[in-house]
Amino acid sequence: MKKENKYITTPIYYVNDHPHIGHAYTTIIADVLARYYRDKLGDENVYFLTGTDEHGLKIAESAKEKGINPQEFTDIISAEFEESWKNLNISNNNFIRTSSEKHKRIVGDVLLKLKNSKTPNANDVIYEADYEGLYCVGCEKFINESELVDGCCPDHNRKPEKLKEKNWFFNLKDFLPIIKEKIESNELEIYPKTRKNEVLGLIDKQDLPDFSISRSVKSVPWGIDLPWDDKQKCYVWVDALLNYITAIDYPGGENFKKFWPADIQLIALDILKFHAIFWPAILIALDLPLPKRLAIHGFFTIDGKKMSKTLGNVVNPNDLVDKYGADATKYLILSQFGFGSESDINVSEFSAKYKADLVNGLGNLVNRVTNMVQNYLNGKIDIKLKESDLVKDVSEKIENLNFREALLKIWESIKYLNSLIDEKKPWELAKIENEKENLKNILQDLVLGLYNIAISLKSFMPVKSNEIVKILMSEKIVKPETPIFPRLN
Repeated sequence: MKKENKYITTPIYYVNDHPHIGHAYTTIIADVLARYYRDKLGDENVYFLTGTDEHGLKIAESAKEKGINPQEFTDIISAEFEESWKNLNISNNNFIRTSSEKHKRIVGDVLLKLKNSKTPNANDVIYEADYEGLYCVGCEKFINESELVDGCCPDHNRKPEKLKEKNWFFNLKDFLPIIKEKIESNELEIYPKTRKNEVLGLIDKQDLPDFSISRSVKSVPWGIDLPWDDKQKCYVWVDALLNYITAIDYPGGENFKKFWPADIQLIALDILKFHAIFWPAILIALDLPLPKRLAIHGFFTIDGKKMSKTLGNVVNPNDLVDKYGADATKYLILSQFGFGSESDINVSEFSAKYKADLVNGLGNLVNRVTNMVQNYLNGKIDIKLKESDLVKDVSEKIENLNFREALLKIWESIKYLNSLIDEKKPWELAKIENEKENLKNILQDLVLGLYNIAISLKSFMPVKSNEIVKILMSEKIVKPETPIFPRLN
């Protein structure tokens, strides 16, 4: 029987922006899933991809403002993302850059294949036509007038430009019935269900136009050349979407054969249409299976306000790691709200939550249990450490993308064990001769409970989890010399 594999992707992050907490959130979720499935299936059977999207008009403009060429600009910002994920201890197998020669070469091959393909209705997949419409440079996409707010793009508060040029188009309309069928049947699962309904609503409106796969070189000088038309560059969104297969060496690479189709593609709400409609259409045209699941997280605010450079509330994940450490930063971010919902991250409360949940909660529990086992049992226990229902429950929640609920379940156990210590008062029992056996049983139950808490945290906080497990599985359990979670200065 073929062993199960998992391919997990984040969106590739656009290098017109520095890494921030929004990018970190999606990447941490992917890291949790990758670590969970590696533990379940083996390292060699899980592939986790992230990276940077490096073409388009915005990049050319930003590079020009800095007085450097686009490649130099993308090298700088892409390196910032790689460094941020390294600091957060993200376990990605690959970091793709769309300016890499391999990616550009495969994109060229894919474009040629699409150019020579037919739709389900026997029409050309790719055709040339004039286009006139409103284009938002901030979004790098054409935008309908009905989407504008006071004449501006609602996401960038910027008036779109009116463009007219000859481009190459993808015949989307011929693919929509098939895409709708695959979404309705959950062959392509869109999670949460509200987003599935949103996509089906877009298709049912029947006003989705064919999308451009190219832009004029005069309009967008920085991008991948169209193989058959030297006056056109590949539209940045088509280039970006193809990263999911170029990174695993489509069409004949071993990783492609092993891992495609992707199991979980994590995205934010603002790029839902591209991933749920455009991307499936491209894959169907290439005669490739669709991803199994698109998981969409909603927008979130920071301390009740939209994240904005103007407001000065853009949170750099590196600053959080410097203050709290990588594992604690992951916990503080993921424990804020459930995946898929639109909510708020209370960064202003991180210090208090770090102290309450990690220093006084889990950290204090580790100190109390190990100290009592060291003092009252000479560091020795007679039970076999085994996994309990807590681990199973947390596993189910991770697989169902209920990350916050998993953490809440773990912290219920932490609070329960701390309250059990207060109730049983092992330090009092240690003074009574005929309570020795009772004391031993209580402390061994505490060790077993703490062990299962640590095992349940493996995917979320791999370093701290390993530290706790190592202490509990030592020949002699002793209280750690330094706290698992040090107090903040």
